[in-house]
Amino acid sequence: MLLRPGNGGPAPAAATAEPVPARPSVPPSPAGFPAPPRGAVVYSREMGPDALALAVVPRSGGVLVQASVVGPQARGATGLDVRFTVGGAVATGTVCGPGCYRAAAAVGGRPAAVEVDVRNGPSPTRWRVALPAVWPPRDATALLARAGKAWRALRSLSFHERLGSGPHETVTSDWRIQAPDRLEYTIVGGGAGVVVGGHRWDRQPGSARWVRSPQQPLTQPLPFWVSVTDAHVLGTATVQGRPVWRISFFDPGTPAWFTVLVDRATMRTLDLHMVTTAHFMHDVYGSFNATPPVEPPK
Repeated sequence: MLLRPGNGGPAPAAATAEPVPARPSVPPSPAGFPAPPRGAVVYSREMGPDALALAVVPRSGGVLVQASVVGPQARGATGLDVRFTVGGAVATGTVCGPGCYRAAAAVGGRPAAVEVDVRNGPSPTRWRVALPAVWPPRDATALLARAGKAWRALRSLSFHERLGSGPHETVTSDWRIQAPDRLEYTIVGGGAGVVVGGHRWDRQPGSARWVRSPQQPLTQPLPFWVSVTDAHVLGTATVQGRPVWRISFFDPGTPAWFTVLVDRATMRTLDLHMVTTAHFMHDVYGSFNATPPVEPPK
């Protein structure tokens, strides 16, 4: 079962159709989790059942690069052959802890891209990551603080979510969030849930019956991340006619890697990707302060 980290809200299950627990969370990561080095520009993706992340630290005359590979049980993947290509030169990653592979590369001028080549393990992968046009990129810590404030100021929002624990275990769901303590979700082809204050209702797939149970009240809306480090502006884009910042960062409180699109005018998060232990999530947000009210099932 996939569990929803960060804000303590319930989440749909990828592999089962059972009612979700009241306050699930990602199991704590063990000591030695392959977090990025401080000051890194971070990227992340799904690699079969594993999470793969790249950290690039700007240095005088070059870069420090690190690949982090985390398996489904929150353990770093060991015994991998990881190589990096930067500016045409290949560097072999040396082990820097469980699931951590690191190398230094000399680069003249701005590096255009880093290629990560994982040559063994269950999911051999070659991944080319284009680096920001502005190098080193702008620090985005203050922007994310404003984005978090915008989250907390919302009265309501809706979002569509794709959540997976691996290439063959994914669910999609639709959510409605309403301040101060209400939410509702429906799993496509599955069950549904409603939380209103100190009560929740769950509906099994294929059933019209809602089952009521106690619920510790949730504070909503909240941003999905717990804390922020290594936040940088990767660039700008346009989403549905809205200019956005594209920002990546690492959240040591979950722990997880994030890439978000933040509206430059309103500072609302419009799109979010999260990668962590057996969690590969994509959310698309909208209907800000215009979502229909969340009510108890009748």
